[in-house]
Amino acid sequence: MFKFITKNILLIFVLLGFSSFAIAENMKKFDDLEVHYIGLPTTILQPDIAKTYGIERSSYRGFVNISVLDTGQEGNPALKVGISGKATNLIGQPMTLEFDEIKEGSAIYYITTVKYPNDETYRFDILINNNGKEHRLQFQQKFYVKQ
Repeated sequence: MFKFITKNILLIFVLLGFSSFAIAENMKKFDDLEVHYIGLPTTILQPDIAKTYGIERSSYRGFVNISVLDTGQEGNPALKVGISGKATNLIGQPMTLEFDEIKEGSAIYYITTVKYPNDETYRFDILINNNGKEHRLQFQQKFYVKQ
């Protein structure tokens, strides 16, 4: 499903002529794990998809999607992991993140949302627990309000 969502997100940006958003799927490797992550405004989600997953569409809300794959595993490399974290804006205000696990077919991904004013940059600090082995994913994402 993650690849399905990623492909749909890319298709949306092609159809929109890349509008004012910069899009890039990001990935970090930890041993045999690939952690894919992306942050986008919730307004790019189709209303029915947002409703299905309980995501509020708003010009002042973004979502982060994380998927963990085991590159050493054949067939279905999607992993069920423990995931927690926080987001901190540039003036140091922290926000605890609550992730929802979503399973569709053989895909597993984790989604959380963040509220933001225009031009807000968050530093994400995510802890991924894979059967007792912990990995720390850190990245920065800037969210914009589309006018």
